Amino acid sequence: MTIFAAVQTPEKVKETVKEVVRKTYPKYKVIVLNDDFNTFEHVSECLMKYIPQMTEELAWELTNQVHHDGLAIAWVGNLEQAEFYHAQLKQAGLTMAPLEVE
Repeated sequence: MTIFAAVQTPEKVKETVKEVVRKTYPKYKVIVLNDDFNTFEHVSECLMKYIPQMTEELAWELTNQVHHDGLAIAWVGNLEQAEFYHAQLKQAGLTMAPLEVE
């Protein structure tokens, strides 16, 4: 009795090279707008109180920029922190622009 067995050669499996593409999260701008009711002192104090590493000199510079240019970017960074700083400044009475992607 003869037995025949079919033998198949394994198919060559193509190796696929997968590239890892790292994308960075977008950064968001916290923008303070000029208004007719907040004083220079109040704007400057709020910036120093709520924005990390804000110096008195930079706070006054940004406050003057708000007054003369109509707006100033107070902080740029990740969305969660941007929302937090934006909410704090808004709650303190500052006029805020919506968050913008950098």
